[in-house]
Amino acid sequence: MGMVVDGVWTTDELGPDFKGRDGRFLRSDSVFRDWVTPDGAPGPTGVGGLAAEADRYHLYVAVTCPWAHRALLVRRLKGLDDVIGLSVVAPRRSDEGWVFDAGDARYRDSLYGAAALHELYTRADARYTGRVTVPVLWDSRHETIVNNESSEIVRMFNDAFAAFSPESPDLYPEDKRAEIDALNERVYRTINNGVYRSGFARTQEAYEEAFDDVFATLDDLDERLATRRYLTGETLTEADWRLFPTLVRFDVAYYGAFKCNKRRLVDYANLWAYTRELYQLPGVAETVAPETYKRGYYSISELRNPTGIVPKGPEIDFSAPHGRERIGAGAA
Repeated sequence: MGMVVDGVWTTDELGPDFKGRDGRFLRSDSVFRDWVTPDGAPGPTGVGGLAAEADRYHLYVAVTCPWAHRALLVRRLKGLDDVIGLSVVAPRRSDEGWVFDAGDARYRDSLYGAAALHELYTRADARYTGRVTVPVLWDSRHETIVNNESSEIVRMFNDAFAAFSPESPDLYPEDKRAEIDALNERVYRTINNGVYRSGFARTQEAYEEAFDDVFATLDDLDERLATRRYLTGETLTEADWRLFPTLVRFDVAYYGAFKCNKRRLVDYANLWAYTRELYQLPGVAETVAPETYKRGYYSISELRNPTGIVPKGPEIDFSAPHGRERIGAGAA
């Protein structure tokens, strides 16, 4: 894992996420935090403020990355494929971090023809220091990064670009915001980031703490989904789409590679059926690539997988009937 230091890419095996604090994995904060809003007014943080326009913004993602996946999903669900451009890095990292593949049309930088994603970071800030992550929301007019925090990009796609997709669902309805926020906070801490806290822990205590968090929340969500079609009731919201990327990676990656092996997703009757239902919604399956996830998470790593051997299993059928049509009918 590498990073940019004062505008120059450098290799740093551990990177700045590892602080040496009781062996716990600490994720670095995103750095670029400007906002796109409907009219260019400042965003929720009171800073930034770029007007939503078609063909101005570009999204950079990686297929393997769950944080990028949530942004890709909401771009698709909000009907913004023709409004916001897209470039996908190659499904592997190199000594240059996330890279593009000029020989494969699927993995080219369609704006600048960059060889590596860190070139975009230093194009935005020539003296940038920090990690090079996806997703990235890019402003092609000012040639800079708007934002590289997935939760905020998701919120922008839902709110700022609403005029471009008036028939699409509101994923953050006002009457459910408190519930969505509470779910997001717990799911992020214990599941989305919890699997990484487990997989990258450097002490037994840190690992077991993260492991217990993961399965306590999965157990609670499985119980919740016994009577609710989706996390907040009968309507899909942002909370569902922030959970989904971790769920579709769980059995092929986190269960083995990150030692989250108390139970598989398929062992949870409600969570597993719920995941299949979301997968089968229009446009979602095209964003899911289990074999690519597996190759990514089991790639050679001196810390996690020194041999680089990728397991053949498991076989998972996300297209099997989910049977959730009657769950929670009439529930709030």
